[in-house]
Amino acid sequence: MTEAQDRIVAGVELGGTKSIVLIGRGRDILVSERLPTTTPAVTLAALHQRLAEWREQYKPEALGIGSFGPIALDKSDADYGHMLATPKPGWAGADVAGALAEGFGERVAIHTDVTGAALAEGQWGAARGLSDHVYVTVGTGVGMGIIVNGQPVSGRMHPEAGHVRVRRMAGDDFAGACPFHGDCLEGLVAGPGIAARVGRPAQELAADDPAWTFVADALAESFAGLFLTLACGRIVIGGGVGVGQPQLLDMVRAGVVEKLSGYLPFINTAEVANRIVHAQLGDQAGPLGTLALARTVLD
Repeated sequence: MTEAQDRIVAGVELGGTKSIVLIGRGRDILVSERLPTTTPAVTLAALHQRLAEWREQYKPEALGIGSFGPIALDKSDADYGHMLATPKPGWAGADVAGALAEGFGERVAIHTDVTGAALAEGQWGAARGLSDHVYVTVGTGVGMGIIVNGQPVSGRMHPEAGHVRVRRMAGDDFAGACPFHGDCLEGLVAGPGIAARVGRPAQELAADDPAWTFVADALAESFAGLFLTLACGRIVIGGGVGVGQPQLLDMVRAGVVEKLSGYLPFINTAEVANRIVHAQLGDQAGPLGTLALARTVLD
């Protein structure tokens, strides 16, 4: 282990329905507790209380927060660490970082839960050994965590590449299901978009259902764009749709190779299986991601 991974840190994964607070060393979780996500006042107070108790016992040196979003991440903004205009009732404007930071001083890192998972997959999962990769979760929505030179990318806020529009397959006139953008990537490939297209939940579709062709094509368009823009070493795909349909991965790989047409020397038929892979950490990616986030602010 590196020196940073030997040190004890705290983490909070703030999810839309549940939250997890934990203490860890390396990838070893020493103690954790799951709490329901209700109102900001109740949820953040309960998480703060547990952190305060564990600070006395475990002496964690830093705190990592992986939250549902959108979250303000520009430290020069007055609303840094606050929830932005989220559809979750009552949470818009909630001071997430401020409510949990007591006792940690400047050693608090906050990002999206997706970016935390991206860091975890880079340290212990499907992107080990790479300095540059993208973690894409495809489930009820589409989120992306982008890691460059081992560090998460953020500007005024976190990447929202799931809402970028992609070139559509010829003859596909589905309007999409994103309430903001219609046929952006999320509106086409996330669970609600698939259900809106076929009239039933995605998990009920057979592996050879024609709808998967449209989903794979949209993901391939997005992934080709990511490789062209970032020249990343690997794209790691997770989430219920991303890993719940084994046939989808090979369809996306073939689509990326076709769309790039040999332009990128590191994307070809022989290499693509190593460039687009399934996530490895499963439901541990989120909690472990908070520990990885905490280590980004250690000296």
